Amino acid sequence: MISNQVLQETMNGIKNITEVDLCVTDVYGHPIVKTMEQLGDVEKEVRSFAESMAESQVIDGLQYFKIFDEKRLEYILLVQGQNENVYTIGKMAVLQIENLLIAYKERFDKENFVKNLLLDNLLLVDIYNRAKKLHIDVETRRVAFLVQSSYGKEHNLVEAMKQLEPIRDSDFITAVDEKSVVYVTEIEEQDTQVQFLQSAEEIVKGLEKEGVLDVKIAIGNPANNIKDVSRSYKEAQIALEVSKIFYEEATVIAYNQLGIGRLIYQLPLPLCKMFIREVFGDYSPDAIDDETLATIDKFFENNLNVSETSRQLFIHRNTLVYRLDKIQKNTNLDLRNFEDAIAFKIALMVVKYMKYMDTMD
Repeated sequence: MISNQVLQETMNGIKNITEVDLCVTDVYGHPIVKTMEQLGDVEKEVRSFAESMAESQVIDGLQYFKIFDEKRLEYILLVQGQNENVYTIGKMAVLQIENLLIAYKERFDKENFVKNLLLDNLLLVDIYNRAKKLHIDVETRRVAFLVQSSYGKEHNLVEAMKQLEPIRDSDFITAVDEKSVVYVTEIEEQDTQVQFLQSAEEIVKGLEKEGVLDVKIAIGNPANNIKDVSRSYKEAQIALEVSKIFYEEATVIAYNQLGIGRLIYQLPLPLCKMFIREVFGDYSPDAIDDETLATIDKFFENNLNVSETSRQLFIHRNTLVYRLDKIQKNTNLDLRNFEDAIAFKIALMVVKYMKYMDTMD
């Protein structure tokens, strides 16, 4: 269905060009949009005309025209005047509105198709048949971006996305919820993950200019066929969730950047609890203070290099060694040993994952 705003703009445009007043009513004679200030009671005439076999008719100085959506009567157009020129204007207005109906229906059908495609609600044969009907190339490579923000109910993230320069007519944009949008774009064979990340950064900057705050974008792997787009979307969903746990500061994240975080995210909670008990024993990882955790993070960043870590933290080497010895005493893990450091790093990530899952319950 065409919005009343679009109908009004169309009628205003025709009025400005032809200087002829028009009115569009429903089939019961209730005005929807009009350019004329005064319009008499036309309900009876419109209903009578709608029930007749005529496609156009002159009644009380107005030209009446029927507007069909395919074969269903959708609107009645009234044009001020009754000469041949007015008749021509009316026929052109009917053609314009019927073309708008077709265009809006195609857009609605495409959006509906994309939503069902992403949610795996279509059989394989339906995917190809509907894609062909909607003139969507099934063999084109595509990738899914999941865009999330704190935009709010009073805004429209889909419309904000459509205003951005990188967005093309062939791209798919559909809302997941009030604050999330799926953006599926066509890509070339030679395009790489680096280019996808750059495109995502451009989208973030563009949305920020539009007043969209706290934008976070997750990217799935490329889909070589239309049927694989849902996989790319699901990967983007996972990337977004994993980034919220392990990469909170990241504005843009790709599925193939998740590393060990993706593996931990897929672990069942009982297995996580068992692993934590094996690593820490009776010692609670919550007992590690923030200063010690910051020291450990910096130690890991510097590839277990004691001298470089103490230099960057502006502490004496012996102070760092003391903190590492304290961890070893409590957990039996020597973080200067590569295997123990890996076990400790993974254990901290598992703890973070478990806390996140607790907040989701």
